[in-house]
Amino acid sequence: MEKIPVWQAASLSGIVAWIFLASIFDLTRKIRSFVQPWVAHHVKIGIPFILQIQKSQHKILDVLFSGLSCVVSVPFYTGFLPLLFWSGHGKLARQMTLLMAFCDYIGNCVKDVISAPRPSCPPVRRLTATKGEEENAQEYGLPSSHTLNTVCLSGYLLYYVLYNSRDDTNGFVGISMVFLIVGLIAFGRIYLGMHSLIDIIGGLVLGVVVLAFWLTIHEYVDTFITTGQNVTAYWAALSFLLFFAYPTPEFPTPSFEFHTAFNGVAFGIVAGIQQTYQQFHHEYVPRFFTPELTTPSFIGRVLVGIPTILLVKYCSKALAKWILPVALNTMGIPIRSTTYISTLNGSSSTDKKLDKTKQESSYIQKLLFSSREDSFDIDSGIRFIQYAGLAWAVVDLVPSLFSQLNL
Repeated sequence: MEKIPVWQAASLSGIVAWIFLASIFDLTRKIRSFVQPWVAHHVKIGIPFILQIQKSQHKILDVLFSGLSCVVSVPFYTGFLPLLFWSGHGKLARQMTLLMAFCDYIGNCVKDVISAPRPSCPPVRRLTATKGEEENAQEYGLPSSHTLNTVCLSGYLLYYVLYNSRDDTNGFVGISMVFLIVGLIAFGRIYLGMHSLIDIIGGLVLGVVVLAFWLTIHEYVDTFITTGQNVTAYWAALSFLLFFAYPTPEFPTPSFEFHTAFNGVAFGIVAGIQQTYQQFHHEYVPRFFTPELTTPSFIGRVLVGIPTILLVKYCSKALAKWILPVALNTMGIPIRSTTYISTLNGSSSTDKKLDKTKQESSYIQKLLFSSREDSFDIDSGIRFIQYAGLAWAVVDLVPSLFSQLNL
């Protein structure tokens, strides 16, 4: 058995200690009571500024900013990142995936800790062109996730390109493009009525801080994932603890669902990379636009890969729906489901009681299930497993198929 490095034990112990301390001192409510009124006030006084921007309403602008919001949304990255893996840019793909998961966790934690409202609609006009935007509108406002994610991911992509290119012209063009994209996204979130100015500023500031932190640690993270000890076991423990080291919002929002999905994606990527790095993800694999990986071969990879990962996601979900209820019932853990397993749905009054319990439960109750009134939302486990299965297929199963098919 491999010896557990001190830093791994210390980091996991620190998260557990945070869970208990946050519960004992009720830190979430205290932070919220201090920050929420200030943010809500700035959201309210920022409404005239939003209305002024929306006076320029036009169908072309509606389409433009709605389209840009989709391009930097979570579904877009979910489709784009597998293609990046299969194009041979493994390091960039895994770093952007983990950075996306990190941004999602940090951003949604801040949203749910503060629980600050979005601009009131009306008088603000809120344009939600897609189902994803409708779900986003149900989250709290500060910070703007689109702004945060755009700063971090475009900033890291720029860093990666500049690090591998010594052309000063590329640097100027790249920096200009990043500023333009971030500016358009930030302006678009206000134009669409999704965020106030304070939300955008919060997203920009948090994005810069997260990006700076990630640029400090990303090489260590990549080295650990590719050549470290106890990688899968450590990340599994980390993923489990992150379920509980997550703040309870004032009222339920989809933010925790997004965190659960990307928590699963991060685990699947890490577990798969750790097992297959020397085979499929080292720095000398064929890359797109080179003689070793031609355009027809890459198209073949896409045609094989996309259906495969979708099938694995479906099978992972079905397997989780079958195994998790049996396993948790065997351990005596009360469970509930509001989405995936209809037989576990309670009555409307029970659902209301559970929602209230969910909001009032402490971090320790979440972790230890100390009250029979608490029940584990099995949907979270199912969602984690299906996205972990999808991510594992992207970096392990599908590259194996490519090897068999000579793609």
